[in-house]
Amino acid sequence: MPSPELLEEAERQMVVCNACRYCEGFCAVFPAMERRRSFSGGDLTYLANLCFDCRACFYACQYAPPHEFAINVPKLFAELRADTYRDYSWPRLLSSLYRRGGLAAGLISALGAAAVLFLVFLVRGPEVLFSAHVREGAFYRVVPYLAMVLPALAMTLYGLAVLLMGTIRFWRDTHGSLGELFDPRAFLRATEDAFSLRYLAGGGAGCNYPDAAFSHARRWLHHLVFYGFLLDLASTTVAAIYDHFLGWTAPYPLLSWPVALGTIGGVMLLIGTGGLLYLKWRSDEEPAEGRMAAMDVAFLALLLLTSLTGLLLLALRDTPAMGTLLGIHLGVVAALFITLPYGKFAHLFYRYAALIRNAIEERADAATAD
Repeated sequence: MPSPELLEEAERQMVVCNACRYCEGFCAVFPAMERRRSFSGGDLTYLANLCFDCRACFYACQYAPPHEFAINVPKLFAELRADTYRDYSWPRLLSSLYRRGGLAAGLISALGAAAVLFLVFLVRGPEVLFSAHVREGAFYRVVPYLAMVLPALAMTLYGLAVLLMGTIRFWRDTHGSLGELFDPRAFLRATEDAFSLRYLAGGGAGCNYPDAAFSHARRWLHHLVFYGFLLDLASTTVAAIYDHFLGWTAPYPLLSWPVALGTIGGVMLLIGTGGLLYLKWRSDEEPAEGRMAAMDVAFLALLLLTSLTGLLLLALRDTPAMGTLLGIHLGVVAALFITLPYGKFAHLFYRYAALIRNAIEERADAATAD
């Protein structure tokens, strides 16, 4: 759990906010806060992960710094979320990656790309690495099929296991039963809220991001990243079906489903991550928290590099640069998957769980009102 000092400060700010209630229309956090008269550590962790860092409350608050009450909910909740990701990660030895997000991501990316290129050079030879390959199975001529698939599968399963275990522990600590976590109606409502990014609308006018002005830019850029990632995932899935069930080996034609989905998703990711990094660079630092900002930048940079190297690989796949680009792309993808359970990607799991709890509480409120 977060430090006693941080929890004490969080409770103090929530007591002030609960007395004021000016911000109750901005997002789900403040109605959830109003259902409580006291705040346990689990309550505060839940509220922090329900927060989308919209920052409307900070700029609307009459008690924000330099007022003596010093209410700064976005920064406070960002600190609690950073502690959440660290405390619920496994094994604890690797939780230090949360404190060194940018450095860890950069080092792992560089080492991953270097390791792939070195192994290809050593095992397959320079003539394979630096030659053009245009026939069916060209990618596997550079990196064998099993060497490409098995590590990716292992990293994916490991990352999902770590995040699912952390989510279950988070759920129990925020006073939930496992049966509630898999409540179908609450799950569907949380899915609707997550896929629409409902709480990045700031009550309708948009978020106060990157500064005090209202804007929907962050919401739409987040949509590009999220749906671009899903399209790339769909591209990989369709390619696996082509390969394993239809016997069609990559590389595929430009107008095939795997290439079309991957290209559209890659462009969406490139625009979305680039835009979010620009907003992050311009954003007001007062409601921000250092560790969370570093995690954001590291995750966005890895996604941007993944999409950029993937698109370059597509554009130059018939040239002698293909082998080198494939090695670099696989190294960046490896870094992305290695750091998934120890970086900002974790917010998808914990926020989804918080949205499920919020849906359960809203339904209980509606039943009481009836």
